[in-house]
Amino acid sequence: MTIYALSSGPGLSGLAVIRISGDKCKKILNQMAKISNPTPRIATLTKFYKQESNEVIDEGIIIWFPSPKSYTGEDVLEFHVHGSRAVINCILETLSKINGCRIAEPGEFTKIALENSKINLLKAESIGDLIAAETEIQRRQAIDIMSGNHGKKYANWREKLIKILSNIEAKIDFPEEDLPINILDDIKKCSSNVKNEIIKTLDDQRVGERIREGFKIAILGPANAGKSSLLNYLSRREVAIVSEVAGTTRDVIETHLNIDGYPVIMSDTAGIRDAKDEIEKKGIKLALKKAEDADLNIVVIEPKNGYFTGVLRGLVNSDKTILVVNKSELGTDEIENELKRFNPIYISIKNETNLNNLIFNIRNKLKNKFLSTEDTIITRERHRQHLMRCVEHLENFENKNDTGDFDKAAEDLRLATRQLGMIVGKVDVEEILGSIFNDFCIGK
Repeated sequence: MTIYALSSGPGLSGLAVIRISGDKCKKILNQMAKISNPTPRIATLTKFYKQESNEVIDEGIIIWFPSPKSYTGEDVLEFHVHGSRAVINCILETLSKINGCRIAEPGEFTKIALENSKINLLKAESIGDLIAAETEIQRRQAIDIMSGNHGKKYANWREKLIKILSNIEAKIDFPEEDLPINILDDIKKCSSNVKNEIIKTLDDQRVGERIREGFKIAILGPANAGKSSLLNYLSRREVAIVSEVAGTTRDVIETHLNIDGYPVIMSDTAGIRDAKDEIEKKGIKLALKKAEDADLNIVVIEPKNGYFTGVLRGLVNSDKTILVVNKSELGTDEIENELKRFNPIYISIKNETNLNNLIFNIRNKLKNKFLSTEDTIITRERHRQHLMRCVEHLENFENKNDTGDFDKAAEDLRLATRQLGMIVGKVDVEEILGSIFNDFCIGK
């Protein structure tokens, strides 16, 4: 089956790129561009025709990528045409009438590339992350994964475990042969080193996931303290409704921000007070859940409300909280002594006073969280779960000291190796067999 899709963004544009992949590419070229033998990877100016009437659709460029030297590993064809909706729709409609062609599913070109071993699973994920990147740090992380730096680490661990497994498999296949003491010592040392390296990697404060998904910041505080106004100020747009009526915000309102190049998911929450109805109670419950899950809490109060409920007092005492006193134009003398030990930031959203200081503190919190980005290789929860299971299997392997447990020990290693292979999308028993033959010269 040959698939096709608009690969550039939708909407009015100077140019649009339509990508086609599959064995019908040459047929499409012949029917729609009247070209039989295109030069590979060379831009060629041509006219595009409707199949049934030979009416000219547009004039543009074709680029031909013959298999296997293409993105998907199949024959790939690109149409570079004018980006009007009429041109794009006409070309897609013409393609749909060619037998054996259909519109591509989301991500299908990359899926085919993965199936044809043009890329591994990590690179496939990073392509999606790069397309979705909104900040500089997200772009850098996606490019780093695409360059193969992350995959090399996983591959290195996997190769070491396969090496150990080949020794164990050799002992199982040839029980009469005793493994040298130095090999047994190397097995224990190597497995322990791999396990400890993975444990160290897991202790990364989830920086990779934070970069990819966004640093979570929750704005909390009493009703009518200015939480929604702060969200709108930081967003530079009207995200939340602002009213003098206390309790306007009932649900959690979220927006994605770019603060100094760092991705942030900012949440405005319901005012924390003694709720008057069931809906408000649910809103407050959601607010407290957001505070629990957040990487940073901003607690906003005002001078006339300069006290904390038990919940807010507990939040302010946390090292992941910034205390903000809004409406400082009303005077802060009466509450300063009470708040001094919390190092509050006094602002006035109404007068736009000292907000730069608040943003500076938020930036510092973000930078401190992202200090270790260069050493981070886990970018998804999927990666983390596989690594945790790998550690479990290695611990099970290390606990088997009896020589009679070789079969069970080999299974633990297979499972550990498989978990690493699943991260990059590679699980191959033949690698183990190859290692046995190369290293032990069995059958000599």
